[in-house]
Amino acid sequence: MKPQNLLLFLFTLLCLIVPQGQTSAALTSEKKSWLAKANRHEKNGWIYVHIEGTARERGFQHGYLLANEIKEGLRIEKKIWEYSSAKEWSWLVNNAATMSIPKVDSENLAEIDGIVEGMKSAGVVTTRDELVAYNASEELEFYWWPSVKDSIYRNSVVEKKQSCSSFIATGSMTADGQIVLGHNTWGSFPGAYYNIILDILPENGHRILMQASPGFIHSGTDFFITDAGIVGSETTIDGFFPFDPKGIPEFSRMRHAMQYASSIDEWADIMKRGNNGGYANAWLLGDIKTNEIAWFELGLKYVGFEKKKDGYFSGSNIAEDLKILRFETNVHGLNIKDNDISRRVRWKQLMKEHAGKIDLEQGKSFLADHFDTYLRVVSPGSRTICGHFDIDSETFGISEPFRPFGACDGKIVDSKMAKNMSFQARWGSACGMPFNAKKFLDEHLQYDWITTILKDRPSQPWTEFTAGER
Repeated sequence: MKPQNLLLFLFTLLCLIVPQGQTSAALTSEKKSWLAKANRHEKNGWIYVHIEGTARERGFQHGYLLANEIKEGLRIEKKIWEYSSAKEWSWLVNNAATMSIPKVDSENLAEIDGIVEGMKSAGVVTTRDELVAYNASEELEFYWWPSVKDSIYRNSVVEKKQSCSSFIATGSMTADGQIVLGHNTWGSFPGAYYNIILDILPENGHRILMQASPGFIHSGTDFFITDAGIVGSETTIDGFFPFDPKGIPEFSRMRHAMQYASSIDEWADIMKRGNNGGYANAWLLGDIKTNEIAWFELGLKYVGFEKKKDGYFSGSNIAEDLKILRFETNVHGLNIKDNDISRRVRWKQLMKEHAGKIDLEQGKSFLADHFDTYLRVVSPGSRTICGHFDIDSETFGISEPFRPFGACDGKIVDSKMAKNMSFQARWGSACGMPFNAKKFLDEHLQYDWITTILKDRPSQPWTEFTAGER
């Protein structure tokens, strides 16, 4: 295809993406040149988006190409927030802006402003304040809001946060002696719509390939690769409560670490600077240049950190650092009825059983594992690595049975793939079990409040993604 015909085709395609029933703003020649460097396509439930250039340029590309999806993400987040807190979304947006915007670095703010501008050109209106609240929603809802709410009315119930199962292995643990990293995201089905594969080629810093939610400048699920040779994932620390409103939002620090860190130590140092305790995670990191892996557990006052070139680390939402566990969480750490502990035990079993044989295919089977270490049977539910709270009538460690919550995806990468800036991912549960929203709501009328935001999650195949694909 001739270059001029290819450009015409691309702009025709872009016009089709503009939200139906809304009028897009006329694109200047400058903005057309920005969009010519970006692209979007869809595969097996995922939306792949490539953006590049300055912060404003890549933000504009992001906002324009994902305007519909960001609008829907904001609608869902507003519904969840207002139901769970009984406070208006505008109240959260205003508070988030006052607390967070002065601490977000100028490059991240410029990218957010670019998203606002791109969405406006595609006919969808939002604001910087709203997108900051959206990007910070995890730490606002589960860390800042409980501290505010408790000042009004003491509430000892800690809601189950977004959770994950993850492992990283290297050396004698893997089939080729190099790094293998696997992760599945756990979340509330109405809200955990992280089906974006975002390929970011910034003007400055390292290229990033990551899973994300539409409108996020960070990952949210925190599975990523950079061209510095850093791979990473995390599992949220359960029962964590300290929060410092004077600190830098986690989403801003996480994005800065991905873009500018060239080593595991640099990555951890960036995350520690200005730490606010929000979205407290145990990070599993790898450096394919050195074949070294790390466990980096970031509380508020306490930090756990260890590196090795032989062995493994796993994550199941339970703090491993005793100071974090005892002083910054309300979790004891031994009750195997709790899914955090049952999965920790299962990771130990899997690593022992498969030592020296771990590769991509083994990793996929780990992420889809349904062995319940409390019941000692294969039984998909709340205590399995591939979590299925929605079919579990006897859940432990959460507030209710049959909750529409669990594993929403699977991702896997090894050193060979990371060198090529690629990974494999599966949308929907890591095991492939489909979720039918109508059937679920017909059987569980207590959740009728999510009727307008709950979506099907059909079975999808594992799919490979690479930075730079078109």
